[in-house]
Amino acid sequence: MKKLFIILIATFNIAATLYAQTLQVVDAGNRKGIFNVSVYSKDKNIFRQTDSHGQVDFAPFSQEDTLYFQHPGYQQQWMTDEQLRQRNYTIALEEKVIQMEEALILVNRWEQSKNKIPHHIVSVMPSAIAFRNPQTAADALENTGQVFVQKSQLGGGSPMIRGFAANSVLIVVDGIRMNNAIFRSGNLQNVISIDPALIGEAEVIFGPGSVIYGSDALGGVMDFHTRQPVFSSNDKVRWSSDMFVRHSSANQEKTGHAEVSWGTHRWASLSSFTYSDFGDLRAGGRRPEKYPNFGKRLNYVVHREGEDSLVENNNVNRQVPSGYRQWNLMQKIRFRPVDAVSFTYGFIYSNTSDIPRYDRLIVYDETDLPENAAWYYGPQKWMMHYGKINLINKNNWYDEMKITVAYQAMEESRHDRSFGSQQLRSRTEKVGAYTLNADADKVLGDDRHLFYGIEGVFNDISSQAHRTDIGTSERTPASTRYPDGGSTYGSAAVYLNHQWDVNETSTFHMGVRYSRIWLRSLFEDKTFYNFPFDEIQVHTGALSGSTGLVYRPNDTWKISGMLSSGFRAPNVDDVGKVFDSEPGSVVVPNPGLGPEYSYNAELGITKILLDKIEIYGVAYYSLLRDAMVRRDFTFNGQDSLVYDGELSRVQALVNVGRAYIWGLSFNAAASLSDSWTVRSSVSYNTGRDNEENIPLRHTTPLFGRTSVAYQHEKWRGEFYVSYHGSRSYEDLPPSERSEIYLYTPEGALAWYTLNLMGSFQINENLQAQVGMENILDKHYRPYSSGISAPGRNLILTLRATL
Repeated sequence: MKKLFIILIATFNIAATLYAQTLQVVDAGNRKGIFNVSVYSKDKNIFRQTDSHGQVDFAPFSQEDTLYFQHPGYQQQWMTDEQLRQRNYTIALEEKVIQMEEALILVNRWEQSKNKIPHHIVSVMPSAIAFRNPQTAADALENTGQVFVQKSQLGGGSPMIRGFAANSVLIVVDGIRMNNAIFRSGNLQNVISIDPALIGEAEVIFGPGSVIYGSDALGGVMDFHTRQPVFSSNDKVRWSSDMFVRHSSANQEKTGHAEVSWGTHRWASLSSFTYSDFGDLRAGGRRPEKYPNFGKRLNYVVHREGEDSLVENNNVNRQVPSGYRQWNLMQKIRFRPVDAVSFTYGFIYSNTSDIPRYDRLIVYDETDLPENAAWYYGPQKWMMHYGKINLINKNNWYDEMKITVAYQAMEESRHDRSFGSQQLRSRTEKVGAYTLNADADKVLGDDRHLFYGIEGVFNDISSQAHRTDIGTSERTPASTRYPDGGSTYGSAAVYLNHQWDVNETSTFHMGVRYSRIWLRSLFEDKTFYNFPFDEIQVHTGALSGSTGLVYRPNDTWKISGMLSSGFRAPNVDDVGKVFDSEPGSVVVPNPGLGPEYSYNAELGITKILLDKIEIYGVAYYSLLRDAMVRRDFTFNGQDSLVYDGELSRVQALVNVGRAYIWGLSFNAAASLSDSWTVRSSVSYNTGRDNEENIPLRHTTPLFGRTSVAYQHEKWRGEFYVSYHGSRSYEDLPPSERSEIYLYTPEGALAWYTLNLMGSFQINENLQAQVGMENILDKHYRPYSSGISAPGRNLILTLRATL
């Protein structure tokens, strides 16, 4: 009897121990924990949610319960205790194709239900980033099939959104604007400073976002949220680590990433490092039949024994030189003294080696000699420190508030040398950017939601330049890119946005923002150019607003309409750039430049069929008033001048009367079965300057992506087609026609690529991935890009999670 009693006690203790353990809910694709999964029993009398690690204590549930697992972004599952036991209390959920109720952090800097938002929004999830293996954040955006990305060089990536790009679209990282006062109107590559391995989630908000984000958000907002350290759900210290290594054949990429995080109930930390080495990019070998020499790199410049010479390229598909290196660091620390208060310190650092400006190295003169022996960007440095306070305290003023203070230090430089010259010109710009944001969220009753806040921005800019004799190392002064006396730029703003659930089927939005902007640039040294002014000052303000309505007649329809306005105030690059040379032209400062405004109307419709098919379409029209465009200009009464030994016409940014952009976007997703899904997206936009009746520079040809995906247990695969329509020479903007060496005589050609990606979960800790991009090895060059895209590209990745 005593032995039987001991056996019964032991059995009871074993059972109690089993039920004291936690249940793990993970993504079937990457085996990472899923936050906020609802776990409930069959009769729903017990309800729990997973923590940030995807874990939940299921001690309250009995052995007889059938547990249901539900999340807006995943397919619902249920399991008995025996089934859970067989899976070692780990359940894998597969992503859902139809996600009408998905909650996103966007628009108002707070979580909102997707079916209440009138904006067109694309989410970039970490699981998709890990599966598709983008080399840069620009590639991650391009992989959505809804953001067009231009590249002047391999180390580039300039997103184009609804006919806007560069300093007319806004980049936000952890709630802090990355755009600064020297973001240019041409293409730029600052988004590659964001490490795609650290993106916890990103959203692209299409259309003007000036109400919440201020200046520059004309075409849209790219809102990146880097991964957060997570607290432990109990008193134990929780450790985790992730790492991967990747190789890509097209540019001999070698990337390694490692991160480690730990958390207690009050403290949490995340440390990360990524290093990438990209070699010269090999383009596709199958060229268009009509243009068999398009994009061939026949020779390149080497400097030997004090002279420049041309060397034959032994592989005409290898774009020499184009390779570079990059490394990224991140450290975050969170402290939660009480559950309603948390502090976050973030440090993000990115740096590169020199990056060859490939499109400037393939320009040849009439004697078939290259115009430039060297043209490269110096190391692109970006460092950000920020502190953030989150307060949860329901009172008369707010339910939750976030206060963020940030400092960013940015450095970029340009270095060029003409063929046969000993003089290397170097221009270096440094920006110190300070920001303050305070954002509050207040629920007013059962049907109204208020979002409001303030923002302050200050930029301090310095610009230096010199020439170096590469033979003697002697330095002499050179003209600076921006005013040599320094520049400052600042803004202050207040915003308010109101969401009203009129009834169960309708949600109304209305928002307003007022911004005040000031700028001062000093021209001290007139040795090189006799400017007719000593300084440029800008003092301006802008009122922007938006209103939108979402109508949901039932669970399968969503109809949204929106009217919004945006603005972009001129920055230092716009008004103070001191000669930015392009072939045959120079750009001069324009002290009379003013803000440009955008007025946008859009209509979106979503329809769900049979709970398995989602179809979404949106049409939009944007009217630009006082648009900033490049036009012929005069300098001291002259319409041309000799610059770097070449007679060039004078140009400047000016405000034109009117311009317009209109476009369409179509997206569809279908769940063919629990394992098979189909997705497709197509976008098109066009626009013209009404004054000159010429196409706008950053409108794009038709482009899109269609994929068929399979996912079951440990296996995941995707076959997809990326495509790009043509753009005739006659429809190219004047700035593109001046760079005809980037195009064929017909203009930008249409193309498509076939691609395949796959992954296999070896065990709980290891995952192997293999992919083949551009299977047909086509040679193509996206519109406005200065470098041809990768040819056939084999991608091999091994990921480990501990």
